[in-house]
Amino acid sequence: MTHIEKFQRELKAGQAALISSTANCFYLSLFNYYDGYLLVLPDKAFLLTDFRYAEAAEREADKAFDVLCPKGTMFGAVAELLTANGAKTLLIEENHLTVAAHERLSEGLADTGVLIVGGAGKILTRLRAYKDEQELAAMARAQELTDAAFSHILSILTPTMREIDVALELEYFMRREGAQSIAFHTIAVSGSASAVPHGVPRNKVLEKGFLTMDFGARFGGYCADMTRTVVIGRADAEMKRLYHTVLQAQQTALDMAACGVSCWALDLAARSIIDGAGYEGCFGHALGHGVGIAVHEEPRLSSKAPAETLLERGHVVTVEPGIYQKGRYGCRIEDMIAVMPDGRVHNFTKSTKELIEI
Repeated sequence: MTHIEKFQRELKAGQAALISSTANCFYLSLFNYYDGYLLVLPDKAFLLTDFRYAEAAEREADKAFDVLCPKGTMFGAVAELLTANGAKTLLIEENHLTVAAHERLSEGLADTGVLIVGGAGKILTRLRAYKDEQELAAMARAQELTDAAFSHILSILTPTMREIDVALELEYFMRREGAQSIAFHTIAVSGSASAVPHGVPRNKVLEKGFLTMDFGARFGGYCADMTRTVVIGRADAEMKRLYHTVLQAQQTALDMAACGVSCWALDLAARSIIDGAGYEGCFGHALGHGVGIAVHEEPRLSSKAPAETLLERGHVVTVEPGIYQKGRYGCRIEDMIAVMPDGRVHNFTKSTKELIEI
């Protein structure tokens, strides 16, 4: 069943949905564009765009969509289509549509009697958490490119490089080798800056100590996400203890990961290792998150996740414990795993996790 068919099954008679976010437009239509909307009814689907994208949309979009280039306003066209198809309720992406756009939409529908409600975003968030075989294959290729980039950077990494050089080299390699783009802003931070989980690469020569690199390729619209931490110079006894504590926490969670396991329990298992080693309070983020078209999706491996939130077939998540000591240094190790259609857990990430000194 295609993505658009799955979504249409969620709509009731008399309902329609207006999709406005780039990610959800791509998920449903398979066409990547940045200016337009999808209008979906239980038995029809329309892709609303303009001349710039029309030809490509006709060629690339799921054939379930009629591609339209409205001569008037987008929301005027939406009103006409809703009226023509007898829709009474319009679901919007409640977490995406801006206040200004909502006001224009409300004005456009003022004479139609159509009720605007939220809910489309919630449905799509749930659907996107479950990857099909085509999505899994795209993510596997994205991770292959990411792993290759790590091998490449290890072959050229020197203590005289700048953080920004490391980040740019990772990005250039992934693009050159076939990535559609990078999946997110690359992190490459060293020394005291490695204590900042989402630090920004600096125009500064690598500091001695930990160098944390968090990066990923995008392929076929889908993301990879990986973190590796190496040492610039030589690791002392405390750095080695900290690194291997993070690695033990990650391996504990990876060994525990299985279809039907609580996302909350996975976080707790890794966090207990870190806290028990004397680093309580130094692991301030969740253990992991879903990955897909966006680099952060559902489900979340978090201490705040409801107990009933379980790993299920089709889920792709990161497992990324870390220890961060403010003003000193930090370390994170991250793999991306999937619960495959047959229920087994597969680790997409192949890069070494041994402690490397440069």
